[in-house]
Amino acid sequence: MNLFKKLILASAIGACFAPVVNAQMTIEITEGIESATPIAIVPFASQGAPLDVSSVVDSDLTRSGVFRTLSPQQMPARPTSADAINFPDWQAVKQNYVVIGRVQPNGGQYSVEFQLFDVANGSQLLGYRMASSANDLRKTAHHISDMIYEKLLGKKGVFSGRIAYITSTRQGAQSTHNLMVADADGANAKAIATSIEPLMSPAWSPDAKRVAYVSFEKKSAAIYIQTLATGQRERVAEFPGINGAPAWSPDGSKLAVTLSKDGSPDIYILDLGSGSVTKLTKNRAIDTEPTWSPDGSRIVFTSDRGGKPQLYSIPVQGGEEKRITFSGSYNARASFSPDGKFITMVHGNGGDYRIGVMDANSKSISVLTSGPLDESPSFAPNGSMVLYASRKGSTGYLSAVSTDGRIQQKLVFDSTEVREPAWSPK
Repeated sequence: MNLFKKLILASAIGACFAPVVNAQMTIEITEGIESATPIAIVPFASQGAPLDVSSVVDSDLTRSGVFRTLSPQQMPARPTSADAINFPDWQAVKQNYVVIGRVQPNGGQYSVEFQLFDVANGSQLLGYRMASSANDLRKTAHHISDMIYEKLLGKKGVFSGRIAYITSTRQGAQSTHNLMVADADGANAKAIATSIEPLMSPAWSPDAKRVAYVSFEKKSAAIYIQTLATGQRERVAEFPGINGAPAWSPDGSKLAVTLSKDGSPDIYILDLGSGSVTKLTKNRAIDTEPTWSPDGSRIVFTSDRGGKPQLYSIPVQGGEEKRITFSGSYNARASFSPDGKFITMVHGNGGDYRIGVMDANSKSISVLTSGPLDESPSFAPNGSMVLYASRKGSTGYLSAVSTDGRIQQKLVFDSTEVREPAWSPK
C-alpha cells in the first residue's frame, strides 16, 4: 500500500504510533552554508533576570544557518555599552557585526535594550529598548533575533513563530495522543489537546490564534477548532465517514476539508459562520489534502484520479480541475509559500518519498531532502525554510530545510515519535 492510501486509511479509522515520553525538543544544524555571516552576540549585562536573553538570540541566529556566532570564550572583550566597543579588536577576530545589550529590573518588569553594530565602519545599525515581563523574556529575545535577521538580510525572521505537532505516549495497552504547540526553537512546548484516540492534521488559522485539527475521541473522525488563548474549542464537522485535512482560507472565514459523506472522499468548503458545506470536487477517486493559494482564488489538492497521487488545482468558486504536477510517480500534501510563488510537497518515486518545492509558474520541481520517508511539509512564514516530518527505522522526527537545500536542521526530541508538523503563519 503506498503512502497516499495509508494516509487516507489513517484518516478513516485512526492510527497506531510508536511510544513517546515527555517530548522535549532541541535543534541540531546538520548542514549550513560556508559563507555564513560572522556575528558576535556579547553576553548581555543582566541584573537578576531569570533568562539569559543573549543566549537565546545567539541560538536563534545560529540555527538559521546563515549566521556564524562567536563563542564568548573567543571574544576579545564583553562590552555592554557602545563607548566600550573597540572595533579593531572585533575586526581582528573577523567579525562582521557585534550585538550588545542589557537586561535590568524596571518596576516589576524588565527593561531589555540591545544595539547592533557594523564592525567595519563602527556604525550602529539598530538600537531598541523594550519592556518585558519575566514570563515574556524568551518571546522578547526571539523578537530581537527577528529584528537583527530582518535588518541584515532584508526579510522577516521566523524566530517569534510557533510550531504545532502531534506526539503519542503509550503506557501498557493504552496510548495518549497530544497536539503540541511550541516556540519555533522547541521551547515552551504545551499540549493543547489530549486524547486516548488519535489526533491529526493540525492547521493554523491565518492570525495564528486558533488551530484546526482532526480528533477521533468519539471513535469517529471530527474536525475541531481550538482557540489557544482560552482553550475553548468547537466541533465544526462531524459527518458520516471521513472528516479530515482541514485547511484555512486566507481570511480565516472558511475551511477546505475532505469529506466522504456523499461517497468517495472529495474536497468541500466549510463556511465557519453559517456551518454550511459546499462540494468543490466531484470524482470517484480520492480527493484530499486541500491547501489554499495565498490570494484565496484557488485550491490545490491531492488526487489519484489519474492512477497515482498527483496535485490538481481548482478555482474556489468551482470549475475546471487542472493537474499541475507531472514529474515523479507521486506528488501529494501541497503547501504554498506565503508569496504564492512556490508549492512544497511530498515528491515520490518508487517508494522513496522526499520533500520537493515546485515553482508555481514553471512547474519545475527541486528535491530538497534525501528521504526515504519524508512527509507533511510546511513553509516558514517568511518562505525561507520548510518544516517536515521524517522517519528512520521506527523513529519519527521533525526536520527543516532551506528552500535552496543548503541549510538543514534536525529537531531532536527526547522521545521516539513526532509527526505532522505545521509552522504558524506569524
